[in-house]
Amino acid sequence: MGDNFLNCSIGLLIPFVGTSLGAACVFFMKNNMKEMTTRALTGFAAGVMVAASIWSLLIPAMEQTQSQGMGKMSFFPAFIGFWIGILFLLFLDNAVPHLHMNSSKSEGPNSSLGKTQMMVLAVTIHNIPEGMAVGVVYAGYLLGNSQITLMGALALSIGIAIQNFPEGAIISMPLHAQGEKKGKACWYGILSGAVEPVAAAFTILLSKFIVPAMPYLLSFAAGAMIYVVIEELIPEMSEGKHSNIGTIAFAVGFSIMMTLDVVLG
Repeated sequence: MGDNFLNCSIGLLIPFVGTSLGAACVFFMKNNMKEMTTRALTGFAAGVMVAASIWSLLIPAMEQTQSQGMGKMSFFPAFIGFWIGILFLLFLDNAVPHLHMNSSKSEGPNSSLGKTQMMVLAVTIHNIPEGMAVGVVYAGYLLGNSQITLMGALALSIGIAIQNFPEGAIISMPLHAQGEKKGKACWYGILSGAVEPVAAAFTILLSKFIVPAMPYLLSFAAGAMIYVVIEELIPEMSEGKHSNIGTIAFAVGFSIMMTLDVVLG
């Protein structure tokens, strides 16, 4: 059991390390990221999140309910959990003041927060479902869910860490370009990713009390991630000229995450 908890602790921190390393790019790159690069990285992140939602979350959720004898109704918990995840992110989107990248108008309630703080909040909202996704998969592994293996959970951690790397850079480098010192810009990038291990740990603690709800939790995380992809990432990767770069990057991210999940899972 001790080894299981150690493996889970490491797995929960892997995505956070990805964000932190990306945020540290501000110390090594002189200029702000080019628009084309940002668009490609955003598309890549979107592809990883969609593939993770399908192979690491929705499919295991339906397989678990199918093994419990639900037959053709095995889609039902995944359907309900998915929509709860969508509505939860919709609620956060309207309840928390935040500012998306390349936008001059904030969303959510009126606030006296500065532009920097609202940009960090936007990424924090984005990272909550990713943390929950990692947490619920590791919870399934700890609880002995036959549909979730340690390597499958590790594949999700690595996939999200890969897409978190550019996210960290996308936060820290524009902040430095806007006048923030490199150290402070890096700190904001790291801070935006700190919510992931917290959300993951909270999800694991919650799952212990509601074991039968595991399929709902898996699909909830998938719905929340899909909301972020459609509401935030796809518009950012598609705006302006040469939107095909974001599309190709999406396909690359999707393929890599799908491969990781199948090979390691």
